[in-house]
Amino acid sequence: MFKRTSLFDTRLRVVSSLMLVLVAAIVVKLFILQVVQHEYYTAMAMDTHEIYKMLYPRRGTVYFQDARSGREYPAAINRAYYLIYAVPREIERSEIASTTDKLAAILGYDEREKELLTQKLLKENDPYEPIQRKVSDETADRIKAAGLKGVYLVNQDYRYYPEKESGAHVLGFTSFDDSGALRGRYGAEGYWEDVLAGKGGYMTGERSARGSWISLAGRTLRSAEDGADIVLTIDRTLQYKACQRLRRGFQEFQVRSAALILMDVNSGAIRAMCSMPDYDPNEYAEVEDVSVFNNTSIFTPYEPGSVFKPLTMAAALDLGLVTPDTEFTDPGSRRIDGFTIHNALNKKYGRATMTKVLENSINTGMIWVQEQIGRERFKEYVERFGFGDKAGISLDTEVGGNISSLDKAGQIYGAVGSFGQGLTVTPLQLVTAYAALANDGQLPKPRIVEMIRYPDGRIERTEPSIVGTVISSRADKLITGMLVSVVDKTYSFTARMRDYYAAGKTGTAQIPGRGGYTDETNHTFLGYAPASNPKFVMLVKYEAPKRAWAESTTAPVFREVMEFALEYYGVPGDRKQ
Repeated sequence: MFKRTSLFDTRLRVVSSLMLVLVAAIVVKLFILQVVQHEYYTAMAMDTHEIYKMLYPRRGTVYFQDARSGREYPAAINRAYYLIYAVPREIERSEIASTTDKLAAILGYDEREKELLTQKLLKENDPYEPIQRKVSDETADRIKAAGLKGVYLVNQDYRYYPEKESGAHVLGFTSFDDSGALRGRYGAEGYWEDVLAGKGGYMTGERSARGSWISLAGRTLRSAEDGADIVLTIDRTLQYKACQRLRRGFQEFQVRSAALILMDVNSGAIRAMCSMPDYDPNEYAEVEDVSVFNNTSIFTPYEPGSVFKPLTMAAALDLGLVTPDTEFTDPGSRRIDGFTIHNALNKKYGRATMTKVLENSINTGMIWVQEQIGRERFKEYVERFGFGDKAGISLDTEVGGNISSLDKAGQIYGAVGSFGQGLTVTPLQLVTAYAALANDGQLPKPRIVEMIRYPDGRIERTEPSIVGTVISSRADKLITGMLVSVVDKTYSFTARMRDYYAAGKTGTAQIPGRGGYTDETNHTFLGYAPASNPKFVMLVKYEAPKRAWAESTTAPVFREVMEFALEYYGVPGDRKQ
């Protein structure tokens, strides 16, 4: 009796243990299915029990324009290509080699790419493996004709940029994120991502074993909202001409980077914006250095040098401290806070008027002007011209420059700041500041978006706006007259135009390095025309060109592009022959 009971208890314990092991295995399996592999099995279930279809919105188009006629030109559009993908679990292992060979031949794969393709197809339980994106119609037709089991094609929208390099830094580009959606990067694509992308929708519902809808199970639908279209202020013809001419100098002078901005004086509208080195946004993945994506016109602050002098002079004119004929005696150099400041080429000019100070770009003369203004008032005018903060243009990656040196104790910072050293600014800030000189002393807000058109018919226009009045109308006219004299007398062979008076100034500024300034220089030309009634203001900048002075590099670009723009817009000449 005792032995039989013991045997029974032993069997009961064994059975109980087996049951516990079985239950534990079921729990572990459920955990794997519902937690660890939840996404995988959810995706598989979509084919048999539930329909879940993402409705992707149409990404909005970005347009350039002909600002004279209002005609629009697509600059960033959607173009349908194909995505090739495989379902490895549908491909017999005996067919993998032949499938790989046929696909590789059609797609032009080399041996390494062919090996990677084979590894993808060998994932026998894999329900989805992307093979190649952005496949043309011709290649897609060849794939279809091959009739490869487990290989599929699906339409997929990609972004296409007809202007290629010409519009790269203004537009930016798009790339796919982890969810497979296009996302804007840099430029207008990045800044206006939410507006251009729209909102995705979805549809869910239950399906029977035969694939029909189960009406009682209910259905949920949220339609996608297409993205808005954006019309930029960029004039397509001026953009092409300006970038083409800038590139010629970029190559000829072997420069490190270049920038050009052409702005409408009255409205603040950017009609052309070029940055180099550039790239083709259709092939953005081929660039070797991602820094090429940065728009030099808005991203790269630098010490501007002598193009800053007219702004300092304008402040003194506004305060009534000087006139164009006010004289000072140039000592040739100044010793301030232990530093000696010389004029270019160590020249000494003796007695000179304020107009001559600008014509000859006399550093000591500008120091004298800044001393008349005073430290606090000088900084106030620098800020009123828009420096030290972002200009607020609607493009990704704009920076604000740095004028914090003007807060430091010591006379040296204001002294060198008067002629554009010791502080940094962006090309966009500079061209906007000069727009104030051309616009009766009023600082316009730069804008690059003309309008936004929403799918529901709403149109949102960006109206011209004035940030503030920087100098008086009287001071504005005086500084313009002085800058006309600078162009006609100093740059008569490089910047002077036949039919138009231009007001402008060059800057050849040493580039700072470790322990001081290097022998390399930034070259800038800034100017506006026609001087009697300005239409456009323009900046041209080359970084570290293989030439000595900005007069021979940037000034000719200014003259050629400005003359073309004025004639293209039919602006009457103001220079009498």
